[in-house]
Amino acid sequence: MKTLFISLGCDKNLTDSEVMLGLLASEGYEMTNDETKADIIVINTCCFIHDAKEESIQNILDMAEYKKTGKLKALVVTGCLAERYRQEILDEIPEVDAVLGTTAYDKIIEAIQSALEGKATVTMESLKALPMTDIKRQITTGGHFAYLKIAEGCDKHCTYCIIPKIRGGFRSVPMERLLKEAKELADQGVKELILVAQETTLYGKDLYGKKSLHRLLKELCKISGIYWIRLMYCYPEEIYDELIQVMKEEPKICHYLDLPIQHASDDILKRMGRRTSKQELTDIIAKLRKEIPDICIRTTLITGFPGETQQQHEELYRFVNEMEFDRLGVFTYSPEEDTPAVKMPGQVEEEVKEDRQAELMELQQEIAFEAAENMAGREVLVMIEGKVADEAVYVGRTYRDAPNVDGLIFVETGEELISGDFAKVKITGALEYDLIGGLVE
Repeated sequence: MKTLFISLGCDKNLTDSEVMLGLLASEGYEMTNDETKADIIVINTCCFIHDAKEESIQNILDMAEYKKTGKLKALVVTGCLAERYRQEILDEIPEVDAVLGTTAYDKIIEAIQSALEGKATVTMESLKALPMTDIKRQITTGGHFAYLKIAEGCDKHCTYCIIPKIRGGFRSVPMERLLKEAKELADQGVKELILVAQETTLYGKDLYGKKSLHRLLKELCKISGIYWIRLMYCYPEEIYDELIQVMKEEPKICHYLDLPIQHASDDILKRMGRRTSKQELTDIIAKLRKEIPDICIRTTLITGFPGETQQQHEELYRFVNEMEFDRLGVFTYSPEEDTPAVKMPGQVEEEVKEDRQAELMELQQEIAFEAAENMAGREVLVMIEGKVADEAVYVGRTYRDAPNVDGLIFVETGEELISGDFAKVKITGALEYDLIGGLVE
């Protein structure tokens, strides 16, 4: 049976996809990239914001066509869109044979078998569940880095966010399970672990009575074969001293922190349901930079949130200018049904949102380009990711760059390098967000 697998959305979703791919491989399913030859198509969907929802629906509709024109026998929809709109999917797209919720992806084999027998199924588990499987994940990220999902769900209930409704409350993955998974990843050649969750900073509070991310990190650092450990999705109000200390002490932990702050106006932060004030954000960032001087801070902002005035936008602009974030992403506010923000007065016009987004990104561009130019002359460790075709140039990342979201470094050398190798590189210049360098002899 030839199976096509489509994974949409975030890196947390990707880890679920990799578990499903592992389950399919263990049962002898053959994978294909050609939808016209697929007997089975699985789509792991996203619906975090409007654009992601549209992409998921379009993919389902496109693949449903192969029920009429190709050899497709089973179309299975999993993930966030499936959790949220299970009945609508079955009612409105009759070509879909099976729907699995966000905590039911470990039932993928049963769902496919029922579909092949002509039975339409909906499989939903409690949003308090944590799928358990001993099957090895199939790594889809190229082999030298992988995501490690350390928790599921979220308890924060930001007013713009649907995650708690489709992923459930916060629940940590037991440490022994994570260490086993990390060792398996290292055995498969993974050198960089990227820790992800809806929120990584609260790890262990539900299981061990207190925040335990620092304990998990110490144990992960003991795994031979792992050279870099990177932290994503760290809520600023949950940053704590033991975490900072372990980042300082353990050489394997990248001095990199993804710290989503979303805004800098106290009024907007309150309306968003965030737990920090502008002053607290300033203090946290100052503390991180004092304790870890070479730290790279990435953040994300939402512009055009309901009620955001021009004055509040300008306040955010000044904050970005003052903070000089190393990495920054800006999203326009996306109204999501069933969230409190949708009903808030003062919805901002799309054009205004986009103008404000462009202004912030233009400012960040200036900050980032200047910072990249100031890197010239520095020697950095680079993980090689690939080679530029027909040129003596390799592409890599420094500790300051998470894959697929940050910049790259182009390394000029006549030597032969292999993806996953680490190389010492002297930076010679910059190309906007990206760096240029040569091997240190």
